[in-house]
Amino acid sequence: MGILSEAMQRLVQEQKLGFVATVSSDGRPNVSPKGTIAVWDADHLIFADLASPRTVENLRSRPAVEVNVVDPFSRKGYRFRGTGEVRPPEADGGRYLAFFAQMGVSRPRERIHTVVLIRVASAEPLISPTYDSEISEDEVRKRWRAYYDRLAAGETGLADPA
Repeated sequence: MGILSEAMQRLVQEQKLGFVATVSSDGRPNVSPKGTIAVWDADHLIFADLASPRTVENLRSRPAVEVNVVDPFSRKGYRFRGTGEVRPPEADGGRYLAFFAQMGVSRPRERIHTVVLIRVASAEPLISPTYDSEISEDEVRKRWRAYYDRLAAGETGLADPA
């Protein structure tokens, strides 16, 4: 049994977007959204470097990484901490390329520069302070879904539904 519970794995697979934090050579944080974040196995997350030169550069010299994945409707998610290893996409007998092709990445052999395999050392829940007001998760989801529906319809100047 790995560190990534079924609930954690399900959230990562459903959301398909994670925010990856690394540290640059001069100590500055670098946060970058990754639309290819996925579960590799019960102890590892993975993402494809499609356009991540700074993230990869940072990880090559400082492998500490944090990944946040949050459901925008429930305002709940997870903070994953660990170490990232930059690997060639054709490594592991081509399994990485096949994995991302199956995920729907078009032309993976041409587009994926490297892959980053993250060994997750710890995972913690992320929960919005909106729950401090003692409203239910169903109500939080309902409010945020309505907010994003109005935003998609072109409304502007919307107040935060929390």
